Amino acid sequence: MRLAKYLASAGVASRRASEQLILGGAVTIEGAVVTDPAREVGPEDAVAVEGAPVRLGQERAVYAVNKPAGVVSTAADPQGRPTVVSLVPSDLRLYPVGRLDIDTTGLILLTNDGELAHGLTHPRFEVHKTYRAIVHNPPVGKAALDALREGVKLDSGPAAPARVKRIDADTLEITIHEGRKRQVKQMCERVGHPVKQLQRIRFGPLELGGLRPGQWRRLSTREIDALASAGSAARRSEASSPAAPPKRRRG
Repeated sequence: MRLAKYLASAGVASRRASEQLILGGAVTIEGAVVTDPAREVGPEDAVAVEGAPVRLGQERAVYAVNKPAGVVSTAADPQGRPTVVSLVPSDLRLYPVGRLDIDTTGLILLTNDGELAHGLTHPRFEVHKTYRAIVHNPPVGKAALDALREGVKLDSGPAAPARVKRIDADTLEITIHEGRKRQVKQMCERVGHPVKQLQRIRFGPLELGGLRPGQWRRLSTREIDALASAGSAARRSEASSPAAPPKRRRG
């Protein structure tokens, strides 16, 4: 198993974050610093991160959290702001699956399973996520809806077509499969309806449900398997169409 995958499977961090730890010189094998994320690791190898031993086989956990506004989507914050990880009392080393802006509320996942996080958030095969947006300048007309459904141009390039449902004159449900920074906010702004409030209500097969702001619940094995299957289905879809640009796929 490659070192970055080993750390992610052991719950140290997501695959990408594990790669950064390795490149930064924080990881040793048999006491020697290793900076190659692709280094092969076996069960007999003594792996440590910043001096702390790392072993596979720890308990896998995933939590659904209704993130309130004002809470950052990180495990720690140098500015001392409340973090989404601090909302869940657990002795496990948890970290968020993806991010929500500090003023965006709703469903976010916490896990110690780096492989699951990788399968749900990698840019090549992101799982669908649904947001409820309350916007300025109502009502949202047909031209704006059509533009969102066709794919609007963002700072980072054209967005993939979104699924959009108008719930009220000023309220939309928008489903995307990409994960660009502030993507939904940029999309709405491009069509003349800047976002007033934004809430994520669905992540793959998982819905926010009745969780109130700040509440959390631990997912069942069946729910975790459904999330893992969603990521696997997205990877199979991506692999079956190699000619399609990765960020333009529907997942």
